[in-house]
Formats: sequence, structure tokens, C-alpha cells
Amino acid sequence: MAIRFALILAGGKGDRLSVLSIERAKAAVHFGGFCRLIDFPLSNCVNSGIYDVGILTQYQPRSLIEHIGVGRPWDMDRKKGGIDLLQPYLGRTVGGWYRGTGDAVFQNLNIILRKKMEHLLILSGDHAYMMDYNLLMDYHLATDADVTIVVTRVNQQDRHRFGIVEVDDRNRVIGFEEKPAYSKTDLAFMSIYVFRLEFLLDKLSENVREGKYDLVNNVLIESLDRVKMQAYFFNGCWFDTGTVKSYWEANMHLLDPLPCFNLYDPNWVIYTSRSHNPPAQISRGARVQSSILGEGTLVRGEVVHSVIFSGVLIEEGARVAHSIIFGNSIVHRDCQIETSILDKNVEVGKNTILGTGDDNTPNTLRPDILNWGVNLVGKGSSIPERMTIHRNCIVGIGISKDHFGGTRELKSGSVVM
Repeated sequence: MAIRFALILAGGKGDRLSVLSIERAKAAVHFGGFCRLIDFPLSNCVNSGIYDVGILTQYQPRSLIEHIGVGRPWDMDRKKGGIDLLQPYLGRTVGGWYRGTGDAVFQNLNIILRKKMEHLLILSGDHAYMMDYNLLMDYHLATDADVTIVVTRVNQQDRHRFGIVEVDDRNRVIGFEEKPAYSKTDLAFMSIYVFRLEFLLDKLSENVREGKYDLVNNVLIESLDRVKMQAYFFNGCWFDTGTVKSYWEANMHLLDPLPCFNLYDPNWVIYTSRSHNPPAQISRGARVQSSILGEGTLVRGEVVHSVIFSGVLIEEGARVAHSIIFGNSIVHRDCQIETSILDKNVEVGKNTILGTGDDNTPNTLRPDILNWGVNLVGKGSSIPERMTIHRNCIVGIGISKDHFGGTRELKSGSVVM
């Protein structure tokens, strides 16, 4: 059975990404030197032959909407089908802010029912992976399930971040705990669902009447003993970039000699909305090692094991290592940048050191996510010349040089807002 329509949940806030997602939806966060997270489920849909997609947006949707446009990069600028951006609205009987993932689906039932389907594919908009959804649907139909959820194996240290699933010898789901402190298995739910539409409609109607609005807690977990719920195992590479560390690690993984995540596969292209930049240029005397360079990047210094997006300028004598720099940023002469993430349109003044020393004092504002050595610089910020910034520091969004108040050093864990 061919899949004709998919629904993508892309309204998440992404609080654990700090300044990277304050002014953009998590699905709009940049990834891999060339794209945004939303490009992965969209490209998976196209590569699976799905050209009719609804995208549910809510939190800070502007950059996401600008990126998607009419869907041309994904061949979805169509009169029939294509991309439909589904934002919250006020209506006579339903409407208002989405109160959860289940409510978001419920408020758009009129659009879903128009598709005249028996089964609905629902995806998360903020994960990076490559997957043929047809294989998932075939499994769902073959097992005659009411719900099929996609699971993958994760490391012990990451299990607390996910919904953890327990299955029997027929891969039927017999247990589901949302972000447990202690987990019985290593099977993490990937936030990919296939629902028998009749079951989903009944359950959502019941839940909304009772003031319950979440797909996981109020649809999956509450229905475990009442419906046939199957687990589909995904054995490919999957990145949930929900924390600063997992986001940094996912980008760094792309630089491995043989990454499990192949962005260069001509048979499974990740499509995106690209800027019109010239090719990247590495000047005479410059050095680039084990890095990704976006279009229009000009390297006159040194880049080592880093992901650099389009339009970045790295001047003579500057060194960038183990870092991620978003588009149109400038690293001036003789800077040293290590283990840092710079958002777009950032300017780093001459002779600045960003990321140095062994002091890993956690960040005073976000000790939960910045405690392992990385620095974050928000979009549009300017760092003065001759600054020394140690570890786990945050420079907020749109910070000017005057905000630093003449200081020439930020100790580990500092915040400039």
C-alpha cells in the first residue's frame, strides 16, 4: 500500500538547545553544514514517494516557514498535494494554541479526513535520519496493528532522554515509559507513528473531552492493554539532537571517516532550500582537515574537525577546531576557537580565544546542558577583540561588544545576556 500523506510535528520549542532555538523552532535548527533538521523527514517523504505533507507548526515558526516556502526544493510546489503548513487558528468549534501533540492532530482532523485514508503516518520534524517509510507501512499492514511505533537501540547513558519501550517475542509493545530514571530495555521510541485512523480518531475525541492532549502519554501509553501495538525496529543511524551535547556530537559524527550517516548517497538525497552562494574557497596557505565547508565559505586560516555553514569567513591566522559555525559569520585574524557553537551572523574580534583551559565549571544559567566544555554564541552577536572566553559560557542573541563592559575575560560558566 503506497503512502499518500504524512503529518510532521514541527512546533517544538527545544529548550535544551538554549540560544540555538530561542528564536527558531527546533525543527528549523541548522545541521550538517548545509540543511535544517526539518529537511530529513521531508526528504525521507520524497524519497519514499510521499508528496503530500502537512507540517504542524507553533513555536517561533517564521524561520521554518521561510525555509520551507512553497516546497520547491522537495518538489512539493504542487496544486494537488504538496506541503501544507498547519498553524494554530481560531474557529467556531475548535482552535487556539495547540495544547499538545494530540491536540495538534485533533485540531486538523478536517484536513486529515479529506485525504480518505485508513492509516496515518505521523513524524517528528526535529530528528536526523534516513528511512524508507514504505517498509514501515508494509510492516504495519502485515501485522494488522492498530498502532505501529518505530524504535531503535540507544546507549545506557541516553535512555533517560527517551520513551523506552518493552516488547514481547512477536515485537508487540507490552511496556512504555516516558523518560524513565531506570529503564528495563534499550529500545527508544523515535517519535514515528503509524495509526489506524479509526482508532486514532476515537481516542483523540475521547482525550480532548477529558482534557488530555499528548500522543505518547494519552494515546500510546493509555492504550497499551486495549489495542494491538507493534514495534518496528530501525537499524539505521538516528540522531535526536535534543540537547546541546547530542547536537554537537551528531555534527561531529558526520566528520568520521566512515560515518553511519551518509549524506553523500546519490540514491537518498537530503534536499534543502539553499542560498545562492559561490563554491567554498580555501586560500593559499590555509589548512582544512576533516571538516565540512558550506557553499561560499572562505578559509584563509585553519579549520580542523569542524562543521562550517555557508558564507562564513575565517581570516588569516585564525584557527577553528571541533566547532560548529552557522552561516555568514566572521572569525577575524588570529582568533582561536575550540569546542564552540556559533549561530549565524556572529562576529568574533581579532585575537580572541573562545574555548580554552581545563575548568569545566557548569554554566550559571543552564548547568543542566552546559557542563562538558562547549561554548554557545547566539545569532547576530559580536565578541570584542582580545577576549578570552573559557568553557561552558553563553553569549546571548544580538549581543553587541558594549555588553561585555570592557572586560577581556569570561571565566568558565559565565553568561552575557
